[in-house]
Amino acid sequence: MKAARAAPLVLAALIAGVSWQAALSQTAAVKRNAEGFPAPDRPVADIVSPIWADEAERDRRLETEQVFGLLDIKAGMTVADIGAGSGYYVVRLSPVVGPKGNVLAEDIMPDYLRDLQKRVTDLKLTNVTVVQGTTADPKLPAASVDVAFLIHMYHEIEQPYGLAYNLAKSMKPGGKVAIEDRDARPPNHGTPPDLLKCEMEAVGYRQTGFKTLDGDLGYLAIFTAPAANRLPRPADIVPCKMK
Repeated sequence: MKAARAAPLVLAALIAGVSWQAALSQTAAVKRNAEGFPAPDRPVADIVSPIWADEAERDRRLETEQVFGLLDIKAGMTVADIGAGSGYYVVRLSPVVGPKGNVLAEDIMPDYLRDLQKRVTDLKLTNVTVVQGTTADPKLPAASVDVAFLIHMYHEIEQPYGLAYNLAKSMKPGGKVAIEDRDARPPNHGTPPDLLKCEMEAVGYRQTGFKTLDGDLGYLAIFTAPAANRLPRPADIVPCKMK
């Protein structure tokens, strides 16, 4: 580091009563994006498919019946499927929330979104809106969502802290975020429950439920989103380390 660039850091260290070397070490320890969100201190799985498993097999295992029951999904709700992929949850949420409800089907992959829009159009699902988000922001309307689903994709989120932060702004007061995943390390397309809890709590979420689903479907973790005015500053978020 050049002296000119290091000088402000040295001054800050002296004011804080810590050494220059310690200040440099603390600054370099956490990589952050342009908005200040830390990178996850763990591997991130590659996005490999728009569908987690065969839809008919998931239906035989009563996946959505279990999940919707645990979350008390009702007519008139606005729900969001983050990382909607091929739309397995989207097409099953649509009739449950009904004509007075809304389904926001979000993904970051343009080809997935193109195919999903065609499926929504072909099925005439008039209460579904397809949304293109980013790795750090689902781009949903503010304070609009009752329940958000992240289904077998949390381990693929490149910027989980930014996504959770921006998703919280889209949740209604008391809104729930439901994350379905397997208890496995991210390279094996899962997320250990303790790691998931730590990362969500780092952004201000509170875990309110946890259930191992029947049929070898993994687990469902339920969180309550923090109010937008209670979110931490991105620069204050400390990434969790995978054990």
